[in-house]
Amino acid sequence: MSSVEMALGEVESAAPQENPAVEKSIPVPVRVFRDSAIVAYRNLLTILRVPTLLVTATIQPLMFVFLFAYIFGASLGGGQYREFLLAGIFTQTVAFNAAFTTVGLANDLQKGIIDRMRTLPMSRLAVLMGRTLSDLVVNVLSLAVMVGCGYLVGWHINGGFVRAVAAFGVILLFAFAMSWVGALTGLVSPSVEVAQSAGLIWMFPLTFISSAFISAETLPGPLRTVAEWNPITAVTAASRKLFENSAPPSFGTPHGWPADHCVGYAIVCSLVILLVAMPLALMRYRKVASH
Repeated sequence: MSSVEMALGEVESAAPQENPAVEKSIPVPVRVFRDSAIVAYRNLLTILRVPTLLVTATIQPLMFVFLFAYIFGASLGGGQYREFLLAGIFTQTVAFNAAFTTVGLANDLQKGIIDRMRTLPMSRLAVLMGRTLSDLVVNVLSLAVMVGCGYLVGWHINGGFVRAVAAFGVILLFAFAMSWVGALTGLVSPSVEVAQSAGLIWMFPLTFISSAFISAETLPGPLRTVAEWNPITAVTAASRKLFENSAPPSFGTPHGWPADHCVGYAIVCSLVILLVAMPLALMRYRKVASH
């Protein structure tokens, strides 16, 4: 029996037994939260039993840190650039980790696990919510690993504990929003192989046409405008502001409405993504789950 089947078996045993009278007496939000927690538990069990799934979430961001910090960093500002860099790596990593949701849902669809979950007396929203919540836990782990690595390369939190908590809150809100985009991508993909590619085709340009690694001021006209309004730029700039990590002097000072209101704009971007992606993902889930 595969680890996925074992984990699903534990979910089926943990799922509430069908008792209409009892179920109706439980408030809907409580039922959704309970069912989402069960699905999230199943997804985390799968990761624990297949630790290689964590390689992308931990090793890849470390590679980016050392690559940019020591190969490109020397020509971009040295130690000051490394402080500037980490917020961009944080944002890039949680955006790329949406691939966990994309591939996970595509895999569940392909193997018929979604069909098995439909037979359980559980909220339909819980299947997607459980997936995105479990991937949020993976993002917390990724951030913890990168913070440790950041201190090794000279990055520091200069804004105090409360502002640091706010910065990580902004990053994790964005991570949760991107997980729902990943869920939608996984549900519209006809196979796991297509899902793996589809999740990265749009992610790379979105990440690199931003101020995650360089100043948007250095980009040519149209690309600079895209970068200034890019949600990844907003989350990165908000994190830098809250961590109080400044850019190297050669990068100049960002200006314009998105830069001046980066914290609020980052939160609004994440909420808008959620408001768009969640209903679309739920609509698509109902369609594929009804086949």
